Amino acid sequence: MAELTALESLIEMGFPRGRAEKALALTGNQGIEAAMDWLMEHEDDPDADEPLAAPLGHTLGREPTSSEQGGPEGPESSAGEGKPILSEEERQEQTKRMLELVAQKQREREEREEREALERERQRRRQGQELSAARQRLQEDEMRRAAEERRREKAEELAARQRVREKIERDKAERAKKYGGNVGSQPSPTTEPGPVPSSPSQEPPTKREYDQCRIQVRLPDGTSLTQTFRAREQLAAVRLYVELHRGEEPGGDQDPVQLLSGFPRRAFSEADMERPLQELGLVPSAVLIVAKKCPS
Repeated sequence: MAELTALESLIEMGFPRGRAEKALALTGNQGIEAAMDWLMEHEDDPDADEPLAAPLGHTLGREPTSSEQGGPEGPESSAGEGKPILSEEERQEQTKRMLELVAQKQREREEREEREALERERQRRRQGQELSAARQRLQEDEMRRAAEERRREKAEELAARQRVREKIERDKAERAKKYGGNVGSQPSPTTEPGPVPSSPSQEPPTKREYDQCRIQVRLPDGTSLTQTFRAREQLAAVRLYVELHRGEEPGGDQDPVQLLSGFPRRAFSEADMERPLQELGLVPSAVLIVAKKCPS
């Protein structure tokens, strides 16, 4: 059975003549399979149908004659018989084989493209996982830094409270030494002749407990200080706050201050300094007046 040429086979399979000639020329006339591979790989190229200049030599798709190859049959072959004509059955059979070959190449191409798509998807998922892990590490670092900052602030707050307590204790010791050297010589809260708040308006509410109180302190120079204290803090904490913030006066050491309430008028004693603000009726808010202690 006679065989079709590569160019005729490609045309039989439905490829345009110009594109088939170009495929054969660019693959070096290495056969129909090489040409088909080129056609399938470049079927979407915008210049696939542009004509290609024919090279010198034999015609594309036609096997060179014996005279062109310089074979021994030279003159006889040039005058020989033409190409045998294929019967319809032979043409159909050869076309069927070519179509099967085309289908096989198409399957191979689809499988290759599917593998490439799967690889791209795996790469995309791997990059997404790496990005998610990086974001999680960043969030964990931020949470760790925030926790460390909170611990540092809490430690600083505890240290500040401790310094205030130590200052109060030193202040009590210095005052005890200055006013007699014996704390026991000071009048006890039970024998203190000072007034005790008896009016219901001076006592903290019985149905509601306040955790904090706002104290406004008026200084002798007309300025005022405002600070929030815990309801269970001692009045000495307010006096210490005033002594730390009232400003330095010329002349060396400053005299201790005396705290007075405005309404009703009341002077707080040393014994009151150890009583909670809530017990003294200063919760939830109060206005105190600072006056220098008069020398006894």
